[in-house]
Amino acid sequence: MKLLWKPFLLLSVMECLTDCLDYKSFHGPKWRMEPSDLILPVGLPEEEATLTCDAKGFPAPQYRWSLNGTLIDLRADNRRRLSGGNLVIRNLDLAEDAGIYQCTAFSSLGAILSRRASLQFAYLNFKTQTRSAVSVRQGQGVVLLCGTPIYAGELHFAWVFNEYPYFVQQDSRRFVSQETGNLYIAKVEPSDVGNYTCVVVNRITKVKMLSSPTPLVLRTDGVMGEYEPKIEVHFPDMVPAAKGSIVILECFALGNPVPEITWRRANGVPFPNKVKMKNSNVVLEIPSFQQEDAGGYECVAENKMGRNTVKGRLAFHAKPQWVQTMHDSALSIDERLFWECKANGKPKPSYSWLKNGELLNTEDRIHIEDGALTVASVNMSDTGMYQCVAENKHGIIYFSAELVVLASPPDFSRSQVRALLKAKTGSTVTMECRPQAYPPPITSWRKGSEQLQSTERISLLSDGTVRIINVTKTDVGSYTCLARNQFGMASTTRRLLVTDPTRITQGPVDMEIIVGESIVLPCQIACDASLDVSFSWAFNGQLLNKLDPHYEHVGGGVAGDLMIRNVQLKHAGKYVCVIDTDVESLSAAAILIVKGPPGAPDDVTVEEITDSTAQLSWRPGQDNGSPILSYIIQTKTTFTVGWQAVNTVPEVIDGNTLTATVVDLNAWVEYEFRVLARNSVGVGEPSPASLKTRTEDGVPDTAPANVGGGGGSKSELVITWEPVPEELQNGDGFGYIIALRLLGELTWTHVVTSAPGRYVYRNESIAPFSPFAVKVGAYNVKGQGPFSPVTTVFSAEEEPSRMPGGVWARSISDTEFEVGWQTLSDSPERVLGYEVMYWEDDTKPETMGKVRVSANQYTVNISGLKGYTQYFLTVSSFNTAGTGPHTPTINITTKKSPPGQPPVNVEWNLIGSKLTVHWDPVITMEMESEVTGYKVSYTRNRHTEINTVTTNVTFVELILPADDNYIIQICALSDSGDGMPTEPINIHKLSMSVRGSRAWHPTTIPLPLLFIIALTAMRPNL
Repeated sequence: MKLLWKPFLLLSVMECLTDCLDYKSFHGPKWRMEPSDLILPVGLPEEEATLTCDAKGFPAPQYRWSLNGTLIDLRADNRRRLSGGNLVIRNLDLAEDAGIYQCTAFSSLGAILSRRASLQFAYLNFKTQTRSAVSVRQGQGVVLLCGTPIYAGELHFAWVFNEYPYFVQQDSRRFVSQETGNLYIAKVEPSDVGNYTCVVVNRITKVKMLSSPTPLVLRTDGVMGEYEPKIEVHFPDMVPAAKGSIVILECFALGNPVPEITWRRANGVPFPNKVKMKNSNVVLEIPSFQQEDAGGYECVAENKMGRNTVKGRLAFHAKPQWVQTMHDSALSIDERLFWECKANGKPKPSYSWLKNGELLNTEDRIHIEDGALTVASVNMSDTGMYQCVAENKHGIIYFSAELVVLASPPDFSRSQVRALLKAKTGSTVTMECRPQAYPPPITSWRKGSEQLQSTERISLLSDGTVRIINVTKTDVGSYTCLARNQFGMASTTRRLLVTDPTRITQGPVDMEIIVGESIVLPCQIACDASLDVSFSWAFNGQLLNKLDPHYEHVGGGVAGDLMIRNVQLKHAGKYVCVIDTDVESLSAAAILIVKGPPGAPDDVTVEEITDSTAQLSWRPGQDNGSPILSYIIQTKTTFTVGWQAVNTVPEVIDGNTLTATVVDLNAWVEYEFRVLARNSVGVGEPSPASLKTRTEDGVPDTAPANVGGGGGSKSELVITWEPVPEELQNGDGFGYIIALRLLGELTWTHVVTSAPGRYVYRNESIAPFSPFAVKVGAYNVKGQGPFSPVTTVFSAEEEPSRMPGGVWARSISDTEFEVGWQTLSDSPERVLGYEVMYWEDDTKPETMGKVRVSANQYTVNISGLKGYTQYFLTVSSFNTAGTGPHTPTINITTKKSPPGQPPVNVEWNLIGSKLTVHWDPVITMEMESEVTGYKVSYTRNRHTEINTVTTNVTFVELILPADDNYIIQICALSDSGDGMPTEPINIHKLSMSVRGSRAWHPTTIPLPLLFIIALTAMRPNL
């Protein structure tokens, strides 16, 4: 029978699927926030209550609310309004607003119900009336009643003693029950007499109310005797306790003496650590109550008069909690839906199902059993929002899921396939036909215009796929898939092209290479021209990083060679060239062995050490592709610069040897050792240094060097030597032994010192400049070492006792004078040389100078002096002991400086080869020497020979060959030397038989010089 509703429903659903929804997407309402229970104080002015409700979905959901199962008409309610999905209630009213609220979110795709939330109001009413006094005997127990308040919300009780705020302090004798509010005193004492007021506080509203005072007085007819405990506060026989809640049990007894309270479980199991005892064990608190906490509990009150026990049970209960839920589902029309949800809880929950907020019942296609929902054959009307509901007497929970029912004709637009399919000869080809269609379509295939049939090589699979094995060129052609269901038909066509197999004509081969070299790994193929080809390389199973500068892909077309530049050890491994075409993948592999210097040895250990040897062991490093041929050992100390090679036994350590002895070490020196390996490629990196190890101490084996000395003071023998370096001292307690004796004597005198490099031997009997035989040795705590070779050292000599004679001095120039004297040929003391001291002024030590010369000199020139200045001088002889007596002081004055001005107004006249030159006289200043004449210097162009002519007049005549150019300069002469010359005058050969002049114009002329020139110019007129 044909269903008439299907075409119309299908049109609307398909429009929605196309225009509104993505394929198999779910947009029905989903909770983001559901309402929570609220408890508010009564009577707060302008108070608003907000119950939250927020859901997501497309289109955006709308909201409605119900109170105690009745829909709230918000249009007719001026106190309630929606804010988004939240319900806002103002001017709260206990009678009208308290109850159970539930939010519904709905859209065109369905509706869902929220969890249920209660709105409660907290309040406190406490009637007070005058209370009679309570009269008890001393030692008797008493209960003071608080009264029964009318309230909603959690209460807290306390008692005031006599006046506020002096509260009763609870202890083992006094207890305030938070269940009854009463005050219990186990044993009354005289200090308890007074007025007691019960204080009740509502924890929600913070309202506090007080009862009328209750007087407590002592009776005068005697004291209460001792009696056994009487339990006044205890828990019920059965206490329901919710999962996760805090359970509090109270137990308090009256008695004399004051009873002691203890707790135990009926099954004898100890209390877990979370259980707390408070107020002298009167209160038992169990946080986060769980199933294992349920069972029997006993409270025992005991004193010396007896004991009493109360028992009760904690019954566990829990509201439902989900353990299995369903998921959103998208099904084709006529498919079967099965959803199942499960929840735990105590008592066991019951289940129901909602569709779009309405109860769902079992009917023709729909079956509900416990938490399972089955729809035998879904249709479009089943689309919507479903909720599984689990409920017991302690709570109700909801879980939502969306069902989308799909119905559409075949559509290939979402499963695009390549129009051209390539395959190599002999391979297997698979062509899928999987359009989007609900319900799944029936498919068929055509090759060209002919219906495709199954054969030995061609298989038509049930899911619409065609598989052709061992394809040949005869299989080339166009293949069309036709798909149809009750809603329509569609087709798709692709073309199959069969190609020849691809071949690798040259692939990479295993190779060996040295670190630092470059290499090309070939990868070349022959393939069908219609194929697209790509090359890639893998190294040790990972694709090569194209950004690595060591790698470069070279070639093109049918070549995908790989160049590796500057090969390193890390490049050793397996290289695979992968060739991908449209129809197949091929690969060729090769192993690249990279040889390099060996890796660093490791774990260098000093096995044994003496004063001069160290036995080492080590572990080899990587050979890096080339066997290790030998090892090299190096050492470092604080006395060496860097690492040094050492001698070893064996002298050559072959690559199979992992131990060696280092020899020729210095005693008592801290060494570090490292090992390097060598192979055919080179020497590798050094090992980490060994731990610092000190050689054993030993007797010094190095004698001090360069022993000498001499000088010093009277009766002294100064001995010097080059100290033994610390690394050669061979141990602690190092010092020197000095042996000395006069030449010709047989007995040595020994002296010990720790001073390095110099020792002064003093003895009044030592004659001046006496020769001594001296040798120096070394010692330490281990003993005495060798002595140096014997050398001759002279004792201190006496300074000369005589002075030189015939001292004279003469001035040479303005900056220099010469000093002379007679040498001492018969001095009883040794004379090493002579010293000249000179100075300007005795009061100015900074003007003093000294010059020393050897004993065979009897004159010396002293330079660097001031011009026209008087100097004082004296001469003495000297030796290593000092200087002798000074000669009497003489004085000498340096000459004035040479003329400081060059000749001016130079004129010259050249006729033929005769050159006549005239100039003005040079006028000297006061501190300059007088002019004694003039010097004319001339030189031929490009010649080095200088010719000079002197004259005592202010002109000169020169005969010059006429075949060259000349340069002439003129200067004044004086006792102090040559004055300032003129600037060079150039006389050219082409200017023969001409006259010329050159005037000199000083940039700065001192005022005295101008004055002298002026007087000279006026002199002829005077």
